[in-house]
Amino acid sequence: MKYEPKPNAFSIPVRVYYEDTDAGGVVYYANYLRFFERCRTEWMRFAGHDQSALAAEAGIGFVARKASCEYLKPARLDDELTVGLEVEKLTRVRVVFRQHVRRGDVELVTGTVEIACVNMATMTPAAIPDFLHQKLEALK
Repeated sequence: MKYEPKPNAFSIPVRVYYEDTDAGGVVYYANYLRFFERCRTEWMRFAGHDQSALAAEAGIGFVARKASCEYLKPARLDDELTVGLEVEKLTRVRVVFRQHVRRGDVELVTGTVEIACVNMATMTPAAIPDFLHQKLEALK
């Protein structure tokens, strides 16, 4: 079944560089997780927050808890990609992002990444602040 992003999904453009590819000339599989991370970080900036400020001011950070990807078609050197996200599930402490990589209308990779909010001093679970929880809710 083809995945269609919701209208409120967030996305960024990503160009494939030589450093992103493997010996076969396609994007190395683990690099898609890097693309996913870039998209989540850019969404955070777009929402008006940066992760270093959240750590310094609110004492919280976000850590990956679980990730899975389905690789459908390869991306190659110089491809212009769109990397997107939406929220699949949101709790007080965790968020599951549904993410995708496309080249034009062609779906290349889909996946989910579960992120947990933690207290940076103790690395224990912490509640996602209300101001951020509301913005994440809007991505559902």
